[in-house]
Amino acid sequence: MTEFILGGLTGVPAAERPDLLAGPTLAALTALELLDSVGVVEIDPAVSDTAATQDAYSLDARELVNCVLVAGRRDGVERVAAALVPASKRADVNGFVRRRLDVRKASFLPLETAVEASGMEYGGITPIGLPADWPLLLDADAAAERLVVIGSGVRRSKILVPGAVLAALPGTEVSADLAR
Repeated sequence: MTEFILGGLTGVPAAERPDLLAGPTLAALTALELLDSVGVVEIDPAVSDTAATQDAYSLDARELVNCVLVAGRRDGVERVAAALVPASKRADVNGFVRRRLDVRKASFLPLETAVEASGMEYGGITPIGLPADWPLLLDADAAAERLVVIGSGVRRSKILVPGAVLAALPGTEVSADLAR
């Protein structure tokens, strides 16, 4: 059994606390048979934002992976991708992500649109459970980590997941050029 301990966070297999996951996240973990491969830990929603989580739980910025939703239009069709980068880096939205989406201009999805399209809470959006047609662009450094912290779809918990599990999610593309 995998141990889900990172910094001051100690998680249990997601199968033990499905109540801490957003509906789409739970559905995806169940369908992918990953409920025992990732940990979940309840946190104070007031410390859900990256910097607060890092401080509250003594985490290194490279262990916290942010999921940002980026969109652009081409021929009247909106193209969306999720970019997963460690908090120690910034996604190259107007370079790498824009080229990957094959759009003239890429920008972060507006808050209301991100929440509605993902079915998750803002500040807790996670790659696990996003629409299947959205590519998941994962920074190579995050993919190489033994364990990282990501959102759970809700602000009151976090998921502890091996980088290799993130890299193996359907639709995931690992790149060393995604973030700077």
